[in-house]
Amino acid sequence: MTDGTHDAHDDSLLDDGHRTAKNPKKKSDRRPGVAQLLMVVSALGLWLAGRSAWLTVTTFDDKSGEAVNDLVGATWAPETTALALALAAAVGATLILGGIGRRIVGALAAVIAATAAWSPLQLLTSGADPERALDLLSSGAATQRANAPVTVSDWAEVQDLAVHSTGPVISIVMAALGVLGGALLLVRPGGTGAKRRSGAYETPEVRRERVRDDLSREPESGRVLWDALDAGVDPTDPDPAPGDGGVKR
Repeated sequence: MTDGTHDAHDDSLLDDGHRTAKNPKKKSDRRPGVAQLLMVVSALGLWLAGRSAWLTVTTFDDKSGEAVNDLVGATWAPETTALALALAAAVGATLILGGIGRRIVGALAAVIAATAAWSPLQLLTSGADPERALDLLSSGAATQRANAPVTVSDWAEVQDLAVHSTGPVISIVMAALGVLGGALLLVRPGGTGAKRRSGAYETPEVRRERVRDDLSREPESGRVLWDALDAGVDPTDPDPAPGDGGVKR
């Protein structure tokens, strides 16, 4: 009679564990993953937008005549590339940090993303500085080819300066996604990922001790009960005999 009751209880625990596994929303928060995805998209979008032409500059000098050159976003606003890399590094940091660390990274990521929006926003609202465009062209930085830079003369004059809005607008949108991702990570950092990964390096005895601690705190949790069975700990026996690890016989 006792064995039948015990087996029925074990079946109930298994059913609870399966229901928990099938319905992870009850036991896990997916918002850290969403925040990380937003930050990844933001970093990639900022990097790609910086490779598109933001400006087309038409210059003229009395020796070589008229010249038309493009200025890409990474040349006009070089900080966007560094900020995109910083966002990518922030995502990597969230994979190994706990809840408090993720909050800090989330706040920093939001600031980084907001900073990345400044240059493209200023370009769209205030326009481009012809003198700065000429300096970039005359230095050869505009071509980003150190071995064969294309330059214009120092005495050339800027005749026309056309702003292409696509790249800056994409940069602003991507920066907004980064701010959203950082804010979401700041509010809901999660923090269970590092704990679960650390379980892979635990010895069986350490794992059983951790499961017993979880059982003492959450004896009715389906996830904890399932972890106990998986670790070989009898959740119905709170005081296992010394040396047996709580394993059922």
